[in-house]
Amino acid sequence: MTPVRTLVIGAGNFGRMHARTLHGLAEAELVGVVDPNSSALQTLGLSLPNVQTWTNLSDALAATDAEAFIVATRTDSHVPIAIQLLQAGKTVLVEKPLADTAVQAQTLAPLIAPDSANFMAGHIVLFAPEFQRLLRDLRTHGPPLHFCASRFRPRAQGDLFPEETPLRMTMVHDLYLALALTDGVAPAKLTAQLRRRPDGRADLALAWIQWPNGTLGSFAASFLTPPGMPEDGFDRLEVFGESWAARLRLNPQPYELFTDRAHWPIGLAIDDDPARPSGWLAEELRCFCRVVRKQSPVPIGARYQDALAIQQWMQQLEQSAEPANARSESASIDCAKIKA
Repeated sequence: MTPVRTLVIGAGNFGRMHARTLHGLAEAELVGVVDPNSSALQTLGLSLPNVQTWTNLSDALAATDAEAFIVATRTDSHVPIAIQLLQAGKTVLVEKPLADTAVQAQTLAPLIAPDSANFMAGHIVLFAPEFQRLLRDLRTHGPPLHFCASRFRPRAQGDLFPEETPLRMTMVHDLYLALALTDGVAPAKLTAQLRRRPDGRADLALAWIQWPNGTLGSFAASFLTPPGMPEDGFDRLEVFGESWAARLRLNPQPYELFTDRAHWPIGLAIDDDPARPSGWLAEELRCFCRVVRKQSPVPIGARYQDALAIQQWMQQLEQSAEPANARSESASIDCAKIKA
């Protein structure tokens, strides 16, 4: 295919990984990076010295012929940037979560193509070969009866983002996987609970979801792993069906390096070597290029309606975990009684 002319918005940690990965893909042409923070652009220049940069998106739109855009900025800026790009007729990939609230996410609806062909939600684990194999095996062995997902991160990560909860910052990944495992069907009931430290910060989130066909999902996410564990904590997914079961150990990846301590060099299966990128992020971006070229539909879990659904799930789980005037109290919410 003709390389897709792509521009990255955001030069933070994940934006830089997007840029370095795109730089090495045959399917893409990295035409530039936008970030209002000039020091972030200087950091990017250490690994990609010849890539053009801008501090203003409007200037970049006027100066390039980019046809596809990666939005890897702060969550509260996702919707305004996406509106500007979609109104300009561009195809966008927006990193999750799409917005701070479902109401904000819904403002994009009039600009989204019916099949979400001009919008894709970024979620690298959907493109993990292990998870893709699991989705294929479901077609052979039957739907899941139960699955449990665990996603634990270091306390230091929670300290970096004191306003975030494990539910919104980390469990959201497994909610996307659950949506794909259940073929996008809306849940019948959601329940959640948060544990808070004495300073008020949440360090543990537990959730339970039931689907109309009886499938049950349980989720745990935290900022509890000690320094001796991998820097990115660990992730597990176990799925049980009728006379079959599967277990995925997605993080850390099975490559360890030992010097004065143990290292896990391939974090979240992302190898963003600009000369030869590989891993989950590379596969996500290859899929995005095929979407732009109309060679592939947006997969379930990455469509606009999926991103909007996850925003609604999170909102309902948060309401369940901390109903008004009853912090840390657990409550169950019937989806039919809640207006999206």
